[in-house]
Amino acid sequence: MILTSVTFMDISWQTILGGLGLFLFGIKFMGDGLKSLAGEKLRDIIDRYTSKAWMGLLIGIFVTVIIQSSSATTAITIGFVRAGLMRLDQTVGIIFGANIGTTITAFLVGMKVEKFSLYFVFIGTMLLMFSKRKKHAYAGEIVLGFGMLFYGLMIMGDALKVLKDIPAFHDLAIQMSTHPWWAVTGGILMTGIIQSSSAMIGIIQKIYEAGGMPFEAALPFVFGSNIGTTITAALAAMGGSLASRRAAGIHTLFNVLMTVVAMFLLPVYIVVILRLTDILHLESMMQIAVAHIIFNAVGTILFFPFIKQMVWIVKKTIRGDEKERIGINTEDFDPGLAHDLPTAALEVSKRASLKMGEMAVEILETSKAFLNKESKINQDSIEQVEELINNFDTKITDYLLLISKEKLAEDDIEASSTNLQIVKNLERIGDLASNLGEFFDMVFDGRESFSQAAIAELNNMFDLVIHMLNRSLRIYEHDDFSLLQSVKEDEIYLDLLENKARTNHFERMRTDECMSTIAGSVYVDILGTLERIGDHAENIARSVFDVHTQHEQRIFNEAQD
Repeated sequence: MILTSVTFMDISWQTILGGLGLFLFGIKFMGDGLKSLAGEKLRDIIDRYTSKAWMGLLIGIFVTVIIQSSSATTAITIGFVRAGLMRLDQTVGIIFGANIGTTITAFLVGMKVEKFSLYFVFIGTMLLMFSKRKKHAYAGEIVLGFGMLFYGLMIMGDALKVLKDIPAFHDLAIQMSTHPWWAVTGGILMTGIIQSSSAMIGIIQKIYEAGGMPFEAALPFVFGSNIGTTITAALAAMGGSLASRRAAGIHTLFNVLMTVVAMFLLPVYIVVILRLTDILHLESMMQIAVAHIIFNAVGTILFFPFIKQMVWIVKKTIRGDEKERIGINTEDFDPGLAHDLPTAALEVSKRASLKMGEMAVEILETSKAFLNKESKINQDSIEQVEELINNFDTKITDYLLLISKEKLAEDDIEASSTNLQIVKNLERIGDLASNLGEFFDMVFDGRESFSQAAIAELNNMFDLVIHMLNRSLRIYEHDDFSLLQSVKEDEIYLDLLENKARTNHFERMRTDECMSTIAGSVYVDILGTLERIGDHAENIARSVFDVHTQHEQRIFNEAQD
């Protein structure tokens, strides 16, 4: 083979970087459009159909094929785990399935869909610009992102073809085929840098098609990209909940084990793929795609029976005392139960409301941790819990409305009314806590900070409203009205704390102790938001007591009659 005197300087790096940028942006844009179009449905599917590990596997494949991001699928499942809606072993099935679902991109690359990429760009742009309905605009985002993804890959691939003529790269590729673990390491590092296994495998497909890399090196590179993609989940989980760190640990463990097994069987696997290439007459890029699909599918089948063992290993490795809470299965919201035994259905809705209350406490604690910059908690973590609260609000409200259509006894009518009021107060607390996160995000994004005195005042108010909410939920759960007076007194004390903090803030501004522009302008809004959260916490206790009082009065009146 005669190599010309081409060097790395002859490569159009701006074309490669621009193409990679378009590819990554296309994946994100398409994924965002799909989540906007069907996000709630996808979340409901994950919530409803993952009671068994094998169901989680199928759902993981389906959802990842739809949104084209195994990381996004994993993020959704982590949200359910931390809310107690899903056990850790259920997430393993979804993670396994996500690994298979993400191979669809390489398959489409192998089909050379890129030839039609600009048609997709045009159609997507037209839909996005001229659609009057949101659904059509979301569809435009999907199509446009799809087109940009493959157009970016096409121009990047054209620039990468030069690599085959560079002696240094040719020698490196030969070395990687001789020492395949080098290629695995390269796949891990490169995928970790660009944060997308789909992009990395697409690049390998292009280089392999151009003859710049032998198959013996390309295949380990693909294996390495599967480990590299776990870095995204690991970074997202750093400093997060124990459940999120364990889910990321399972993702990493699974991909590392698959790669190690595949590398030991590499000579056999190469023979199998080359044999399939001859039988199916596969072109070079499709050859890599098929190898990628088989690698993930066979690895999943191989390790699927060992889910419990993998969960055990991760729990022993990533230790912690965080309680893995048992959640409410959405199958408990049974329409038949509402019709046949509405009293029992109301008890199910009450348990779900208490679960929602736990999430409301969690979002307040997470917002407080964000204020104090504990670990890597950010507004995304807060919004994730807030979405779960909204999800519960919708489901519980719909179920209560279904129950209300039945002939209910007076006690059941009162229980339904109480439950509905509590759900709406909890949903509002979730919204307000999310608003607090937005305020903190504005301040930190502007590279500003609160004074130590201001943080102390906010922490005092946070502690008080969390304490109030916990006691109000206890009143609801156990009808413990001995706590009602203390909740009322705390609400009055919260008002005093707000007024005092407001006065102190104005004094700090007058004396130039508070020099932060953004923090200074939103501080009063933050105080007001915390005070409103306290109002909603008290409303929960009052609504339970008011209905109880009405109940006692009704019994008294019936006795008089």
